[in-house]
Amino acid sequence: MNTRSKIAVFGMVVLSFAFSGTVTAQTMKEKTVMVGGAAMYPSKNIIENAVNSKDHKTLVAAVKAAGLVETLQGAGPFTVLAPTDAAFAKLPKGTVENLVKPENKEMLTKILTYHVLAGKFNAKEIWAAVKAGNGKSMMKTVEGEDVTFWTKGKDLYVKDAKGNSAKITIADVNQSNGVIHVIDTVLMP
Repeated sequence: MNTRSKIAVFGMVVLSFAFSGTVTAQTMKEKTVMVGGAAMYPSKNIIENAVNSKDHKTLVAAVKAAGLVETLQGAGPFTVLAPTDAAFAKLPKGTVENLVKPENKEMLTKILTYHVLAGKFNAKEIWAAVKAGNGKSMMKTVEGEDVTFWTKGKDLYVKDAKGNSAKITIADVNQSNGVIHVIDTVLMP
């Protein structure tokens, strides 16, 4: 076989591997969860996924205003209790607009970090902790105060320091640096 033929055969072998890799990548899709009309990819971090959710525009804007983007793109792991835009809309009129002002960054950061747990806790683990705790489980937030998880029927809830409860509406949205649980109410420290 001459040199030109050897190069041609080698080229075909390389191309066959390249095409087989493409086919394999297409058939081995990640298990995603839909949140706010967008697929959430377990290979992406919390911020990379959250920015695509139509239901979390307010949360993303608040995270940016508080300067927490870099933190939530970090290694983690984190468990984020992510309020929807509808949850933020339940707050008294003008609250969100006031919180995102630069002079209120400290309060905004306190509220947002109250929605984050250090570590990755899936719903099954939280449910087991509630069961072991005779109906409730307290967990410390990154902000420093506790939230209390509890159940009602087949639903998992979290209660804040003020006594407000949020229902976990979408659980176990896995991320490369943790997990998100979508909630229907903003928690207050």
